[in-house]
Amino acid sequence: MEQVLNQQLKRLEKQEQKILTQSDHTFINDKISPVMDKIQSKIPEKLIDVLDKAINKGFQLVFEKGSPYIERTYNKEKIELNHDINNYALNKKFSKEHIKRLDKQSKQSKLVNSTFSVLEGSILGLLGIGLPDIPLFLSVILRTNYEVALSYGYQCDAPEERNYMLLLICGAITKGEQQKEFDKILEQLGEKIDKNIDSNYDTEKLVAATSKVLSEALLTAKFIQGIPVVGVVGGVVNYNIVNRIAKYARIKYKKRYLHKRIEIEEFPPN
Repeated sequence: MEQVLNQQLKRLEKQEQKILTQSDHTFINDKISPVMDKIQSKIPEKLIDVLDKAINKGFQLVFEKGSPYIERTYNKEKIELNHDINNYALNKKFSKEHIKRLDKQSKQSKLVNSTFSVLEGSILGLLGIGLPDIPLFLSVILRTNYEVALSYGYQCDAPEERNYMLLLICGAITKGEQQKEFDKILEQLGEKIDKNIDSNYDTEKLVAATSKVLSEALLTAKFIQGIPVVGVVGGVVNYNIVNRIAKYARIKYKKRYLHKRIEIEEFPPN
């Protein structure tokens, strides 16, 4: 069991480091980035502020009223049941095969939600709708995180887990030193939660920080998405963001799950 656990953790750490040290594709740097920078420089400062506030309000709306509705869009009980069955199997025999079964649901969630984000962004882009789709897009992001978390036995209802989710979104979307800093804070928070240590994070400040990160990532896309036909680009950007969040979430929640397994092995309950 110890050997399989260590192998899994090493594999996750390699995937994690790849994300934290990745650079954009050469084609994107050479061809797309200059065009995006040119468009971004022409976006009014007022629109930047509007987008930031729209995302902030969108988070508040989804957190206050949206969670039950989001949960109706996927089978929460089925995901929980699958996790319980696979976790029980791992208790009996900790093997790569049983871990693959544990991973299956999170991979499926990533595929479904990433695909939906493309349709949502492209259709609304064709209609010339940019900002009004923010709550819908945030719902897709949160649904993705909820499903991945549940796949590894984590609920996102508690304030600490909600804070963890916000930091996870920031860590998935940012790059460079900013991303590494978010990743460091996320690791510390996950450890505190799993060891029942108070974290004392301000959710409102984290919502503001996450809104800023998302607004910067979506800035050019949403500006383009407000223009009919050209707005199809928004679907591609939506897919990229949801895909990055799902991939990062799978690594983080699985790491927490595996570390918890190690903790149980070292200090079994009486």
